[in-house]
Amino acid sequence: MSKSNIFLDAPNVGNIEKKYLCRAIDNGYISTFGDYVPKFEKKFASYLGIKKAVSTQSGTSALHISLYTLGIGKGDEIIVPTLTFIATVNPIKYVGATPVFVDVDIDTWNVLPSEIEKKITKRTKAILPVHLYGNPCDMSAINKIAKEYNIKVIEDATESLGAIYNGKYTGTLGDLGCFSFNGNKIITTGGGGMVVGKDYKILERIKFLVNQAREDTNNYYHPEIGFNYRMTNIEAALGLAQLERLDEFLEKKIKFNTIYKEELRNIKGIKFQETLPKARSSCWLTCILIEKDLDISTLQRKLAKKGIPTRRVFMPVVEFPPYRDCRCDKYKNSYVIYSKGLCLPSSTLNSFKDIVYVCKNLRELLK
Repeated sequence: MSKSNIFLDAPNVGNIEKKYLCRAIDNGYISTFGDYVPKFEKKFASYLGIKKAVSTQSGTSALHISLYTLGIGKGDEIIVPTLTFIATVNPIKYVGATPVFVDVDIDTWNVLPSEIEKKITKRTKAILPVHLYGNPCDMSAINKIAKEYNIKVIEDATESLGAIYNGKYTGTLGDLGCFSFNGNKIITTGGGGMVVGKDYKILERIKFLVNQAREDTNNYYHPEIGFNYRMTNIEAALGLAQLERLDEFLEKKIKFNTIYKEELRNIKGIKFQETLPKARSSCWLTCILIEKDLDISTLQRKLAKKGIPTRRVFMPVVEFPPYRDCRCDKYKNSYVIYSKGLCLPSSTLNSFKDIVYVCKNLRELLK
């Protein structure tokens, strides 16, 4: 007998979100004007314990504008993990730079600092680490390398809002940090993103550029080429409501992760994505590595018949046609994780009983 209404990564919205959205509509400001955008930016910055945050149209645009503002362009190289969503890498191409791929750690699934250092050249301008599925990278090692070679660090924190490394939130550990509020993220604005960073002047310039490089006058004067990367007021209204529930969402996702580990601990051949000792994952998605000799797609179909949605781990980016010419290594760990990895239901719409049900069926299929 299958169970319905189990969700992989669906958004959790309710009455508080409706209240904020109705206020935005009643005020008449549903586009890029209105007071919810600055309020959301201020509250987001306050949560992270930083001075300023700049909202954007998406996580992808947050990454693009970060690279662009740092002056990265043609002839430059950016070091990036092979195992990530393609949206991490595409902005590197947008600015005309070259992605240089490195393998990930087999335990944390995050970029290997030792591999980063091997790939640094005179053309390397930045490292773009990804806190994959909400799990913090080894930022101490990455920042040490960046400092030694005088290169920038742009964190892809799009999946890791609320994750902590060495007492600080991910996204605040590099020169710039980028977040996503897509519908499946920990909190959502329907779309949208955010850029944070250490240099206030750089963030002010990003704020200027995302608004079509418009000077703060009534004359619509644009001294240079900018971008229409602004968040809308109605998106920010939704974001404010979701931000009020962030701790609730994080607590539930972390509890889901604990249940999965407890319920599946006796199954031989299952490994969970490991977290560094000085880190706390946001557990955006709980993922497992199944070392048994089985076809992941077949397992997915069997789980789907039980009403359990799953998703494959990201395919290594070098498998996609635009990036096949960027291959310069075997990326062994990335391919192992992709071939054996599975993302489990982690939406906060699920109940704890739902997660136990998923575990019960996994045990039966993997025994």
